[in-house]
Amino acid sequence: MESLHRNSVWELVPKPKDRKVIGCKWVFRKKEGICEKEPTRFKVRLVAKGYLQKEGIDYDEIFSPVVKHTSIRLLLSIAAQWDMEVEQMDVKTAFLHGDLEEDIYMSQPQGFVEASKGNLVCRLKKSLYGLKQSPRQWYKRFDTYMLRIGYRRCESDCCVYSHVFKDGKIILLLLYVDDMLIACQDMSKVQELNICHDPIRK
Repeated sequence: MESLHRNSVWELVPKPKDRKVIGCKWVFRKKEGICEKEPTRFKVRLVAKGYLQKEGIDYDEIFSPVVKHTSIRLLLSIAAQWDMEVEQMDVKTAFLHGDLEEDIYMSQPQGFVEASKGNLVCRLKKSLYGLKQSPRQWYKRFDTYMLRIGYRRCESDCCVYSHVFKDGKIILLLLYVDDMLIACQDMSKVQELNICHDPIRK
């Protein structure tokens, strides 16, 4: 809930008379540690009941590109040939960063209905897990951000980004939904990129 509020995912408004309100549910997961030293984690995610959405009303386009497998193999080949560092990272609560273009209304989540505002519903401002357009809206936000900070998008694969630094070193980034594969000759450049993702996470 802190993450949802921090990203301003919704605002409470009166229930519209001419619009259907979709529901939501909590999804719980137990994630076992990879080794004995890593503890078991208990995760929870609020998911919208996107199967209740109506095309043309709650969403239009939903296609979201993902990196091609050939691009992944090519990056690993380049990294091996140029002796590049390879790092994998993921963006936490990635879908919550996508801006919605449609008006979607959702019931308040179970267990967190505000007592004095029980008759209000959530008007979603950001894409939420479960919505049909969430992957697309997240990609559009990520793509806009990468181009803004000076990266170039590959013409043959729109999920591949590159940047040449002033010292001549190159960084390559591949995006697969909320997972990234990054290769660079200088690990500090990768760490700087990680810092650059802060504006997305806000």
